[in-house]
Amino acid sequence: MAENKISENIEEYLEVLYRNGSNKEQVSTTQLSKELNIAPGSVTQMLKKLEKLGYIGYTPYKGATLTDDGMKIAQKITRKHRILEKFLADVLKIKEENIHSQACEMEHTLSDEAERSLCNMLNNPDLCPDNKVIPACNFDFDSCQQCYSLEDFDQIVYRESNLLCISELNSPTEGTISFIRGDLELLDDISNLGISIGDDIKLEYNKAFDSDDYFVVINDNELTISSEIANNIFISI
Repeated sequence: MAENKISENIEEYLEVLYRNGSNKEQVSTTQLSKELNIAPGSVTQMLKKLEKLGYIGYTPYKGATLTDDGMKIAQKITRKHRILEKFLADVLKIKEENIHSQACEMEHTLSDEAERSLCNMLNNPDLCPDNKVIPACNFDFDSCQQCYSLEDFDQIVYRESNLLCISELNSPTEGTISFIRGDLELLDDISNLGISIGDDIKLEYNKAFDSDDYFVVINDNELTISSEIANNIFISI
């Protein structure tokens, strides 16, 4: 289960890239410089390093996009950060203005095993306190119920592909449903819509009819789904 340790500095860069370009959109050097509070020249040097490591694609004077390897790391650290924010807010009742900074300090040292336990304790949350989607775990499960049923963490296998939930996708996008998050009630609601693991899905519109719903086509069936469901259905990218 052990993985190569990535430096906190690299994780911070990849996290910002993911926050601004989870669909592999190009993020400008200026944007990175602003969010990281680092001089543009230093940002450029780091981007060149990240490209050599295979974590990003970099275009001078334009910006950077995450590769599949970079996305994997970025999603993991973003997930840990947002789960920690949820824990700090809901369980420890930390002051709102302190939650982000404390999560930043803790995210780099939170083990995958502890992350899983936090997720289970919090009942598999889909949103952090400021309503940003929590990425899926990178454990090879179809649902949270499978995770609950496996007690020995050392038996968990890591997922090879990266996942994005429907609400994170750009439209139009096509893919295959690979993970559904949530408790039994939500899983039943999704199943009653005729949605299951392995289904082909196409996102037609990010928001359908100017509402909070999403318009999708699943196995040639047109559906309008709520934002809650869209936050918890993940496709391989």
